[in-house]
Amino acid sequence: MKEERVALYVVATPIGNLGDITQRALDTLRDADVIYAEDTRTSAALLAHHGIRTPLKALHEHNEARATPEVLRALDAGRAVALISDAGTPAISDPGAMVVAAAREAGHRVVPIPGPNAAIAALSASGMTGPFLFVGFLPPKAGARRKLLESWRSAPHALVFYEAPHRVLECVDDLLQVFGPARTLTIARELTKLYETIHLCTLGEAPAWFAEDANRLRGEFVLIVSGAPADEDGALADGERVLKLLLEELPLKRAARLAADITGARKNELYERGLAYKDDDKDE
Repeated sequence: MKEERVALYVVATPIGNLGDITQRALDTLRDADVIYAEDTRTSAALLAHHGIRTPLKALHEHNEARATPEVLRALDAGRAVALISDAGTPAISDPGAMVVAAAREAGHRVVPIPGPNAAIAALSASGMTGPFLFVGFLPPKAGARRKLLESWRSAPHALVFYEAPHRVLECVDDLLQVFGPARTLTIARELTKLYETIHLCTLGEAPAWFAEDANRLRGEFVLIVSGAPADEDGALADGERVLKLLLEELPLKRAARLAADITGARKNELYERGLAYKDDDKDE
């Protein structure tokens, strides 16, 4: 074996349409001594479709720590190792980062074989421009999810999320509650597959869009939320000023609603600020 062949090859595979694999990826998978796959059954179908008979081994989220030393031993022995996930690029919201880091730490070459990626595919068809922040999958529990979303509420970047079908409605509801109804949402599902859907609407319109057709809840999702408008911080400052004045005469809930109507700031955030004012008063 030529020395330059010895490497860990991080190979992107199709996210749906089998025709999207690159010739370089096929050559790499065919030439490798072993392929480590997230799901050997899924990957076996892909390899069989292209007539590739390279041995398959499993490397997934539950065994990556145990499989990593095995991969390193293969590399130490002068073997070419390919790494693939179920779909898309390994180590991007998929297993693989641990073994890649370990291979680099051990001094082995790591060679990316680029190709399909759901986040980039969705962004390219969304029409959104400028910088973006890739988040991937959010925490499954609502409290942790909302806390994380709050930390990005003022970010000027488009935010890119992955979501599973059984949790997409909960996720969209949290996006609506945290970011408000006016932000643009790109809903991309079943990318490159037969029932591919790419729909743009406001966050406020999204629940009704899903409710119109139960089939819209099927498939894997990429959700893209537009960044915070430049004047959002100014609206919040105006809202707080008006809220403080209204609180002298009105209950918090009503004051927050009126302050939001007057200034365009978010009612829920003004309500939270009002609670903080009351807590501050108790401490004095």
